[in-house]
Formats: sequence, structure tokens, C-alpha cells
Amino acid sequence: MSGGFFLKVALLFSKNEKKLESCYNKAIMFCEEIHMKKIAIDAMGGDNAPKAIVEGVNRAVAEFSDIEVQLYGDEAKIKKYLTATERVSIIHTDEKINSDDEPAKAIRRKKKASMVLGAKAVKEGEADAVISAGNTGALLAAGLFVVGRIKGIDRPGLMSTLPTLDGKGYDMLDLGANAENTPKHLHQYAILGSFYAKNVRGIDKPRVGLLNNGTESTKGDPLHKETYALLAEDDTLNFVGNVEARDLMNGVADVVVSDGFTGNAVLKTMEGTALNIMGALKSSIKSGGFKAKLGALLLKDSLYSLKDTMDYSSAGGAVLFGLKTPVVKCHGSSDAQAVYYTIRQARKMLDTNVVGQLVEAFTLKD
Repeated sequence: MSGGFFLKVALLFSKNEKKLESCYNKAIMFCEEIHMKKIAIDAMGGDNAPKAIVEGVNRAVAEFSDIEVQLYGDEAKIKKYLTATERVSIIHTDEKINSDDEPAKAIRRKKKASMVLGAKAVKEGEADAVISAGNTGALLAAGLFVVGRIKGIDRPGLMSTLPTLDGKGYDMLDLGANAENTPKHLHQYAILGSFYAKNVRGIDKPRVGLLNNGTESTKGDPLHKETYALLAEDDTLNFVGNVEARDLMNGVADVVVSDGFTGNAVLKTMEGTALNIMGALKSSIKSGGFKAKLGALLLKDSLYSLKDTMDYSSAGGAVLFGLKTPVVKCHGSSDAQAVYYTIRQARKMLDTNVVGQLVEAFTLKD
């Protein structure tokens, strides 16, 4: 809004020149305090692009007055679904990275792909965060090779907020950015996860658990035993010990640390289990006759509540945490609502300056 607008408002409420000047100056200061958050979005990534991506943007821009969105992709296809008329720009490109492209090669060869251009935008300061629902490996490569990692962090981790039965959720990393890890990597993941849980999710003293095959401190292979010792010695962490996969949904920890291979296997097992249970339940209701359908009708609210509990898309996407700017991955099958939630998540990360605080923390460590 212009200063002229506020001047007119001030005139309505004050005949006194000094009061008028004070009102005007405060209004200008208010305008200057509003920091627009610029979010670059790969409009062509994902199974439902660009429709779901653009519809998610429409909702986010309507709700959040402090964001500007840059959509990278085919302009004609994007415009078919774009209803937002302000704070959205389209950067046209015909090139995109496909789901079956080899990640590192795609980043090098497709320099004008929508995902790559979004990553370049944050690197060059034209955007503050980048979001994509496209090829996960390619986004990881773009994050590492284009955006760059924070000095002091060896391996950024892929992190999501996953569901618990009480609805609070927990942050888990690494979910597959790195197939092999060292104790130092897992120690850094604990620090990263704690930073996110505290600054973005508002948990004062996040409980950190190490995913293992038993709760005893002596359990696990050398990697997990050495990691346990590192986490236990770090008095900046609220380490609660080893946690087992069967207890994760009971909320035993706010942050769960894992190597990338195991973390990815756990994530996919949870996704598959949730989908199969819901599918089996629907099938049983359909084939169960009148009584089953009546029972489902009576339990309708409870069933929807269960579905919402198991759906972790409301927490946003998976963050490649440890990079110089927020890089967030939407699920490949994301609908408009999931895209909206991911934009909301990126906005919250920018609002809390969690990456800036992380940079400062690791600078002090050095």
C-alpha cells in the first residue's frame, strides 16, 4: 500500500497536524516492517502438475499477504489454472526434469529445467525458498550443487514431520538423502532436527531419539552405538535414548534420528501400511452389506479423524535441511491442498529464520 493511502486514513481520524504526522510515520514504519517472502516453485514437477501446483499457489497467495510466488514452467499451461492476479509471476521454460531422469545428469544437462531455474533463483538471491514435487534425487542434487550446503554441515538430511496418534507429530531425518552415514552425520541430524522442532514447530526442549533395534544403550551395530555415545555426551540436546519403529506413532520423541537407508524404508513402510489399511477398510465396508455400511455411517466422523491423523501432508513437505536456503520437496502425488501446506511450511521457515539461525550456530561451532 502507498503512503498516500495511509495519509487519507490519518486525515479521517485527526485534525491535529502533529498527531497526523505521528500517525503517518507509524503507518510508513508498519509498511517497511512487512517483509515479502519470495518463494520459487517448480510448476512442472509431480504427477499432478501443473494443475495441483498452481491451485495450491492460488490458495496460498489468497491467504498469506506476505508472500510472492515465482512459478517456473510452461506459461500457457500454468495460466490455465492461475486465478491469483497479484504477487505471482511466471518464468517460462519448456524444459523440465522427468521422474525417470538420472538426477545428477539431469541437473547438469537441463540447465533451463523448471526445477533448476528455481534452485538458481534462491542461489542468486531472487527467491528465499524453493519448492518442487518433482524428481526427488534431482532436487537433492540441485540443493547440493546449486543452492549449496551450510558450512560445517557434512551431509544435509531429508526431513519430514510424521504423524503420531496424539496429532502432535515428530520430525524424522534422514529419510533417504544419504544411503550411508557416519556417527558424525547422525549427530548433526540430531542438531538439525532439534533446531527445526524448536524454531518452526515451537517445541521448547525437543526430545531426540535414535532409531534402533532396541531401547537399550548397548543395542545396534557400531554406527548406532557410536552415535548413541555422541548424542548422550551432547548437553545441548534433550536426548531420550534409543527408540523402536513400533513406538514412533506413540510420540516417544519429537525428533527421530536415522541413517538415510533405514529412514527411507521406515517412511515407505508407514505410507504403504496406512494406504493398505484404509483400502482394506473401504473394501470391507463395500462388501459387508447393510450392517457394515450402517456401521460406517455411524463411525463416519471417527473414520475421517483417523484419516486426518494418518495424513502427514498437513505438516508440509520434506525439507532438505542443512542447505543455505529452505529447499522443500512435495510428495510426487501431491494435490493442491498438499502444495498449499508446503508453501505454508516454507513461509514459516522464512518467518522464523531457522536457516539463518542454523548458519550462525554452525559458524560459532567452528
